[in-house]
Amino acid sequence: MNWYKVGELTDHNKPFIKKVKAGGKSVCLVGYEGRIYALSATCPHAGAELSGGWCREGKIICPFHRYSYNLQTGKGDPGQHDYVDTYPVEIREDGVYVGIASFGDKWREMFG
Repeated sequence: MNWYKVGELTDHNKPFIKKVKAGGKSVCLVGYEGRIYALSATCPHAGAELSGGWCREGKIICPFHRYSYNLQTGKGDPGQHDYVDTYPVEIREDGVYVGIASFGDKWREMFG
């Protein structure tokens, strides 16, 4: 797993949603109820930027068609039959980091 610094330390108790780059990937960074989450930046349903959405009840809501995705798991609501990728987040002394698995990491996870 490679870790990428995506921001400085700020008051992460304040809610926020912003698009950042981590290892060449566009990631939606979300501060919600005192925690920070990282998800795919694009809605799989219609391609909208999730950073233009909002959060409600532990989910990010897409600004186009109101599809919603669980901040922890990325799983869409029942009936949507879709999901967004989620990424681990670490708060370090010098900033916020997002972990992106390499192809080799994914290969080892699938095939041991």
